[in-house]
Amino acid sequence: MGQIKVETCEIEGLKVLTPQVFGDSRGYFMETYSKRDFMNAGIDMEFVQDNQSASKRGVLRGLHFQKKFPQDKLVRVINGEVFDVAVDLRSGSKTFGKWFGVTLSSENKKQFFIPKGFAHGFLVLSDYAEFAYKCTDFYHPDDEGGIIWNDLDIGVEWPYQDGVELIMSDKDQKWGGIKDFVESSF
Repeated sequence: MGQIKVETCEIEGLKVLTPQVFGDSRGYFMETYSKRDFMNAGIDMEFVQDNQSASKRGVLRGLHFQKKFPQDKLVRVINGEVFDVAVDLRSGSKTFGKWFGVTLSSENKKQFFIPKGFAHGFLVLSDYAEFAYKCTDFYHPDDEGGIIWNDLDIGVEWPYQDGVELIMSDKDQKWGGIKDFVESSF
């Protein structure tokens, strides 16, 4: 029997995963990845790179994707809390341009599976957050693409916090909207 509960989302391909946590007075143990459980959930791929980032409250990263070398991603928060978002960029998808968001935290221990063909981003809700993700292709810096975080045609409902200023990289403030998106090889 699997140790990971898998929930499908209203956008086909996205999945929220919640591991079974075994806790006692010493702390806890959980499986964050099991090839067998993932295959049973229809997530059958090879992860080739693990990444980790740390950010402070108000940091918004995204919405990013790789153009010629798209990646499936399995993301989770190991410290803190973020609001994680995926936007469907798959050609011909009935949900093209739609978004789905989920709160990931070290408390709820949820993970979010985002297949190829989605833009991805997150907003840090806690004072500090460490974000970890597995990818099915290597990062290619010259292949990076993005959609502006506040595109009105997408309408992501970011959970803004009163008095917290958003912090973004220069490039994340300059991406075009989904109407400017040129179809790549998803």
